[in-house]
Amino acid sequence: MASIVVFFLSLAAGVATGQPSLLPPSPPPSRACDIPAIYNFGDSNSDTGGIAAAFYPPGPPSGETFFKRPVGRASDGRLIIDFVAEKLGLSYLSAYLDSIKADYTHGANFATGGATIRRVNESWFVNDVSPFSLDIQVEQFNQFKDRTIYLPEDFAKAIYTIDIGQNDIAYCFRTLGVEASRAAIPDIVNQFATSIQQLYGKGARAFWIHNTGPIGCLPVTYAKIHDPPRGYLDKTGCVAGQNVVATEFNKQLKAKVIQLRSDLAGAVLTYVDMYSAKYQLIANAKDQGFNKWSTICCGYHDSDEDVYCGNQGKINGTEVFAGSCKDPTKVISWDGVHYTEAANNWIAIHITDGSFSDPPFSILETCPNHISVS
Repeated sequence: MASIVVFFLSLAAGVATGQPSLLPPSPPPSRACDIPAIYNFGDSNSDTGGIAAAFYPPGPPSGETFFKRPVGRASDGRLIIDFVAEKLGLSYLSAYLDSIKADYTHGANFATGGATIRRVNESWFVNDVSPFSLDIQVEQFNQFKDRTIYLPEDFAKAIYTIDIGQNDIAYCFRTLGVEASRAAIPDIVNQFATSIQQLYGKGARAFWIHNTGPIGCLPVTYAKIHDPPRGYLDKTGCVAGQNVVATEFNKQLKAKVIQLRSDLAGAVLTYVDMYSAKYQLIANAKDQGFNKWSTICCGYHDSDEDVYCGNQGKINGTEVFAGSCKDPTKVISWDGVHYTEAANNWIAIHITDGSFSDPPFSILETCPNHISVS
């Protein structure tokens, strides 16, 4: 996590705009789909215990708000994927890598914290990069499906949610610099498309695809900035140059999703503008009942020192424990990188109703064309 802060600070400022859809959406079904399962792929934004099972689980105070104990989530409570499951009337997803009380009746979660789309030559122990890149997650799904003998029709009716890409951008920043990072985006997006095609080949038909969020608005990065040059921050206070690269990634990802709609017969691919949803919350934090967007609930960060959430360390020579804030429900950022349950809930409400989707349909209406609605 610390590596994200160091290398994000080197970016220049800038602005960018999105790209409208090139194809008209199909009309939505008139009633909700019967979605029996969720299969999720991604990074720490949707990891419900995968990286914790593979390595070291987070300790308190993670999970304190809802689960009342650490449950492998980078938050004080539920993630967006948990609220998506609730919206669909399904149980919370068990991590594929976690064998403790796992329940795969209504899907499985292959996401792991630190995951990337492309394989990168880094380590979890050095830069918090997961060895379970998207292609490995897809292979794990393939093995899961091939070994599953009950309810095989559920795989065709299920929704396949994907939220990944932020760590690819961070890796490019660390190793290539800004301009080369932009040059790497087409290959990252193409590898993303390959994974979608592989899932399609295994029977997946309904995809719910999140773009990457405004990484220039990570409070852990903002905490390191003092006396920035003119134009370095945007009007909200986010690092503009970081968001330029994230926006370019999203632009190319959306174009690829549009292309896949033509290539994959019978598939429904919903592109969810997570960037805009999160930025809207951040830019209007106080109007939505939150404290200033750059507030961090759990952890200590300044220009010289860091004590990450749940850890012991020294600040100004004093030994401290990085515990949580008094009221996480009023804070957007849990640990400087990830979101609180309250923020995740706000975002989930606004994306699952179709407000930030292309096509603009509720997640309840996201089912393959050949699946009947109830």
